[in-house]
Amino acid sequence: MQSRRKLRFRLIVSFALFGFGLSALFAMASLYVRAKVEDQLVAVALQSDVDQAVDKTIANPNQPVASELVEAWIKSDRTIYKMPLAWQNLDTGVHDMYETDAGGHPRHYKLAVRRKDGIIGFIRYDISREDLGKRQLITSLVAAVILFSLLSLAIGLWLSRKVLKPVSELATRLRDFRKTGRAEPLAPHFADDEVGELAQALDEYSTRLTAMVERDREFNSDVSHELRTPLAVIASTTELLQGSPDLTDKLRERLKRIERASRQATELIEALLLLSRAERRGPTRGETTDVAKVAADVIESQRPQLRDKPVDIELLRGDSVSVNAPASVLSVALTNLIGNAIKYTLEGRVSVQVEHGRIEVIDTGPGIKPEDAERLFQRGVRGEGAGGSGAGLGLAIVRRLCELYGWDVSIRPRTDANGAIACIVFDRGSR
Repeated sequence: MQSRRKLRFRLIVSFALFGFGLSALFAMASLYVRAKVEDQLVAVALQSDVDQAVDKTIANPNQPVASELVEAWIKSDRTIYKMPLAWQNLDTGVHDMYETDAGGHPRHYKLAVRRKDGIIGFIRYDISREDLGKRQLITSLVAAVILFSLLSLAIGLWLSRKVLKPVSELATRLRDFRKTGRAEPLAPHFADDEVGELAQALDEYSTRLTAMVERDREFNSDVSHELRTPLAVIASTTELLQGSPDLTDKLRERLKRIERASRQATELIEALLLLSRAERRGPTRGETTDVAKVAADVIESQRPQLRDKPVDIELLRGDSVSVNAPASVLSVALTNLIGNAIKYTLEGRVSVQVEHGRIEVIDTGPGIKPEDAERLFQRGVRGEGAGGSGAGLGLAIVRRLCELYGWDVSIRPRTDANGAIACIVFDRGSR
């Protein structure tokens, strides 16, 4: 994964690199301009000097032309000064010459040549003496680049601290809101700049979010009251009707189904309301639930789904497994898993095994594809086969409930036969 850099670090590095690049560019430009101008000035001066020396020789052949600064030679039919023979073939102009002196040291000089009226004039200027000045200039420029880079780094440190201080303060205030559990206006604490504009936008978002949470809380309260009341009436009415002595066995069985359905609806409402509250405040703990007992109740409530299908359902109890969660939460999760196993199994067996800190629901239905195992927990995704009825919300609710209480839920195909295995791991150390 690509490493994440803080904004302050990126600002400091960008500012330092900008200062270094700008000063280095200025240093290179200075060296280039110096070399270019120096070369042009020396060439023009030497050419002018050699032209004057040749003209003076033509006018006064016996007058010497050498000076303290340059060495000059004039060659004519009348007078030949000692000079290297290789120079005599050079054309008029300024030439860069390189040679090694008697001590083996390299030398660089410029040679100006002038040919006129059978006379050839040479003026040599040793520019090796300029190397020292050039080295000193390079040393000065390197020091200037380092100095300006350090100065840019210092300015970047100061500027990043000053610029990002309001942002850090804004983040601190937001963290304090999370600790206190209530939001206060942010905009009054910041200047009328970009950070202040961000704080104002956050205040507006916080206002909308608070209103939405309040409406959600009121809705949950209304739903809790409005739905529980008729379900309680249904439950009490069926209980009274079951006590009637003139009921037939068929009617008594139907009343039991109504009672089980109302109980499941009540548990589902309690689980959804608890999920809604707990996702805002954290899960409610303290109630210990026996997994095997809840699984037995769910199996009995789901037996009417078998109808006339040749399917056996059994509960296998191994180790005693208890969870720190309300029974309604576990009942909703197991109702979905066991109900799906019964619905999609046309014949064979549905086994519910409770052991080793987990519960597994194993069926002999058509099974699932390995690549579809995780997708089934997505909202709106339905399984194939057995009519594929439902809105595809059951397993999504099961996943949310399990995540809330730190359980792991999964579905995988069987490897020994057709069918699928749905599993909830309560103790992650028992994997």
